[in-house]
Amino acid sequence: MPDRYHIHTTVTPGRFHRVGKFGDIDWREDCSRCTNCVKLRCCFEVYKHESAHNRDPIGAIETLYECKACFSCVQGCTKGLLSLSINPEFLEMGNQYWKPDTILSTWNQADSGRIPVSGAGYRGAFHGPGFDSIWTDMSEIVRPTRDGIHGREYISTTVDIGEKPMLLEFSPAGDILGEPPPLLEIQIPAILDVPAWAMPQLMLARARALAAKELRTMAAVFASEAAKLSSDLVPYVVPICSSNAELPGVLERDYSMIQLLDSPAIADMAGRVRSSRPRMIASARLPLSPGVTDRILELSRCGIKVFQLSADLYGRERIPGGQPGRHIRDALREIHGQLVDWGIRDEITLVISGGIALAEHLAKSIICGADLAAIDTALLVALGCRVCERANPTSTCESGNSNPTSHGDCPIQIRSLDPDYACRRIVNLMGAWHGQLIEVLGAMGIREVRRLRGEMGRAIFLEEIMKEAFGDLPRAYVEEEIA
Repeated sequence: MPDRYHIHTTVTPGRFHRVGKFGDIDWREDCSRCTNCVKLRCCFEVYKHESAHNRDPIGAIETLYECKACFSCVQGCTKGLLSLSINPEFLEMGNQYWKPDTILSTWNQADSGRIPVSGAGYRGAFHGPGFDSIWTDMSEIVRPTRDGIHGREYISTTVDIGEKPMLLEFSPAGDILGEPPPLLEIQIPAILDVPAWAMPQLMLARARALAAKELRTMAAVFASEAAKLSSDLVPYVVPICSSNAELPGVLERDYSMIQLLDSPAIADMAGRVRSSRPRMIASARLPLSPGVTDRILELSRCGIKVFQLSADLYGRERIPGGQPGRHIRDALREIHGQLVDWGIRDEITLVISGGIALAEHLAKSIICGADLAAIDTALLVALGCRVCERANPTSTCESGNSNPTSHGDCPIQIRSLDPDYACRRIVNLMGAWHGQLIEVLGAMGIREVRRLRGEMGRAIFLEEIMKEAFGDLPRAYVEEEIA
């Protein structure tokens, strides 16, 4: 049995003041100055930190918002002077998909590399759109040998990228005939992708490459930036090429894989890669859109067997005209099923990107048919990004000015990030995600993540159980009756 794969995390606090969720309201005028004041007994020392912060003559005039909402002080105050409130700035972060709670959870995981735990319990809705309408099968969680990261059984998260031969031919002596196609093995079912919108790349490219080296995975980098990275990072970098003009420089270095943007010349570019570098995997980066399955079939006949399907920031298909498309979960299920019907699914590697915001999204996208995912926006959030309204494909985050009130300026000063610091934050996030993936696999009784691909029978989809329970009744009527 191989050594158990482990991600070594290091506590790495954020660089700037955290936008917290809760703050306390203190009516001090009626305080009795009790000797056993609940503020002194706060297990998180929130009041102690706030007092020190308020006494700092050069400190910023702002509330720390470190409260964890345990309500111990609210319930324990004999005069009833304390209460909690939600930070309005917190509610303004993100958007309808990248919600404030998702951003805060990602920050906490990037701080410590630990699985997030809510001591107050979950009080939200039990279903919603997209991935939130999928429940995973946890029937094996009662078995003592299926206790995730603490289990006695080895649970593998290794996946393969590349063409898998459907049959092998052997000589009379038992040797394999022919040269097997190149196959790349990575230790987690995730690669580190480029940002979803335009922003400074070289620092982030180096940070992703450093993190990929430590995580034993791959980092996608634009070809122009990949050429500037040191040679020790080359085995962990996937250069993205958009034209034939970029190929000569890429083919000079020993990359394991190259990614080609979809274009009429993509088949010719893939042929040049195979002729110049037979052991380099040529993959295609396609927008996730209706009809993409036919494009996959067309390119697979040209020898391309690895495809990254890029959804938008909200995990939906990209449709011309800005119309909202289907979510990843629905598009992937159709693509996976079609490839199975054509008998070529095992030859193809599918990578999904866009809208992977939580560790559970990683597992659920694999259940829906992906082999692995490419993580993009979540990496920026790990570095402190708030997914501002200005962070969209029609604008940039390039100014890096330290004044966050100026339009277009980045509140986390993305240009000043140190690559080694950014690497630590990314590794911490992926360490927390890896632990959660192990927990899901253990609870489902699955010993390797490869077996999770397309296991839709091991998941529960809201629409299917609603139809089974209520038949053809209108969904709006059913949800109103349930509410």
